[in-house]
Amino acid sequence: MSIAVVTDSTAYLPPGYASRYGIRVVPLHVSVDGGKHVDETGFSPCDLADALERKQRVTTASATSGELARAYRRALDDGAEGVVAVHLSRQLSGTWDAARLAARETDPDRIRVVDSRSAAMGLGFSVLAAADAATAGADLAEVEHTAAVTAARTTTTFSVQTLEYLRRGGRIGTAAAVLGTALSIKPLLHVHDGRIDALEKVRTTTRAMARLRDLSLEAAGSGSAAIAVHHLAATEHAEELAARFSAELGESVECVVSEVGAVIGAHIGPGSVGVVVLPNGWRFGG
Repeated sequence: MSIAVVTDSTAYLPPGYASRYGIRVVPLHVSVDGGKHVDETGFSPCDLADALERKQRVTTASATSGELARAYRRALDDGAEGVVAVHLSRQLSGTWDAARLAARETDPDRIRVVDSRSAAMGLGFSVLAAADAATAGADLAEVEHTAAVTAARTTTTFSVQTLEYLRRGGRIGTAAAVLGTALSIKPLLHVHDGRIDALEKVRTTTRAMARLRDLSLEAAGSGSAAIAVHHLAATEHAEELAARFSAELGESVECVVSEVGAVIGAHIGPGSVGVVVLPNGWRFGG
């Protein structure tokens, strides 16, 4: 592969896909009750759910420019002609800014940084499509373009049990958080222009799952689609959604289920379920 693809740990790629496609992953960081920051990859979703259940304060931190620069430099030193770095939305994290600085300090002519304007597999689909293009021999500009176009075509919709975690992290306004809590609303949200915005307000988890299903099926359309169902401590709801997608879309859809890591999970909280849809694009089967 003449062009290397680098991303961060919030892509939450399916197991084995990073190694299969030669994707380099730089971890973001998490801290509990003001303790030392550790790599997200060493702090499991179970660790996060336990910490939140114990009412511990979980904070997150972006990858540093130094960490990203080292990953970019290693890729170039290993023989890559260029690097396409695709990262978490700059509206949600400082990682993109750190990546831009790292690229300038390392080799700005051979490193392109793409803002996925998303997270989880909204980022991951873009990364995988870029790696696929690189494997096929695309040049630096073509791989960058593939990443950007794929990211723009994904839709990310999710349901949370409470808006409190998003409020604590500054990802949603205080007024919206208070409203959701006061009325026992199970909000539906989506990633829009790189930000988390309210989409609908429903009063029960059952209704939220039904709307997630309907909105995701609409996003998938009538052609082929790749779907990722994410959750935090909500395996049953996630697997039920995935089964419905398979039943209704048949062989035209490929679907994976995965639990989000600590960096995203700390902001959405236990019981959250999200769906990322990429219509008529990259497929898990290659």
